[in-house]
Amino acid sequence: MQLWVLIFNAGSENEGIYTLSVQDKNIVVAFESEDDALCYANLLEAQDFMVPQVERIESEEIKQFCEDSDLGLIVVEAGKLMLPPEQSKEAFDWQPGQKSEERAGGELDRMRSMLERLYSKPT
Repeated sequence: MQLWVLIFNAGSENEGIYTLSVQDKNIVVAFESEDDALCYANLLEAQDFMVPQVERIESEEIKQFCEDSDLGLIVVEAGKLMLPPEQSKEAFDWQPGQKSEERAGGELDRMRSMLERLYSKPT
């Protein structure tokens, strides 16, 4: 199954995936519908948030990424309207590959490499 996620700074060293913070847990937001993901991205932009790119990903790949990164995952059903929170974080407390404890630099590099592989696959 294909899902769509929101990516910031795609292809850069500062690449990141859109998450929501719920009860001190970061949760990746994925969409069943590309149109819904684009709509959500436009809502973020209207709130003066960073402009994300909508990227397609296989559901199993994003599930594995979230599991490996200690992130939650919410999948927004096609046609369901989801509104972004009114406030956004200015400082980001999650880093790729980080769990409750800091990981070693090599592990962070591995997670970055995994993200790069996920998004460099042909669409």
